[in-house]
Amino acid sequence: MFKNSKAFPGFAVDNLEKAKAFYADKLGLSVKTGPMGVLELHLSGGSKVIIYRRDHHVPAQFTVLNFPVDDVDKAVDQLTKAGIAMERYEGFGQDVKGISRGNGPDIAWFKDPAGNILSVLKTP
Repeated sequence: MFKNSKAFPGFAVDNLEKAKAFYADKLGLSVKTGPMGVLELHLSGGSKVIIYRRDHHVPAQFTVLNFPVDDVDKAVDQLTKAGIAMERYEGFGQDVKGISRGNGPDIAWFKDPAGNILSVLKTP
């Protein structure tokens, strides 16, 4: 039934203006305002993610969006330079930069202004 559907993910934030500034200005993504005021992130390869406002937003306790990169160290350096702090999680053995290495792909987590968890991870 959905074999040819161009499905897309979405997640909530508490403030669309802050989200738009973060995703466009800090992460450098193409962000457009779509129908009913939702934000549309237009990603490489034609992928799309929608971001919508939700009253009483509670961020998910898991990663909602992953950004595969060739060089996690470089990506973390760029995020840090943009004022974005890396998250630290017990049991992941993260280094001084906040990168977890050796337990799957190298990965580092950070949050958007609404507290949603995002990551950069090494492409296979």
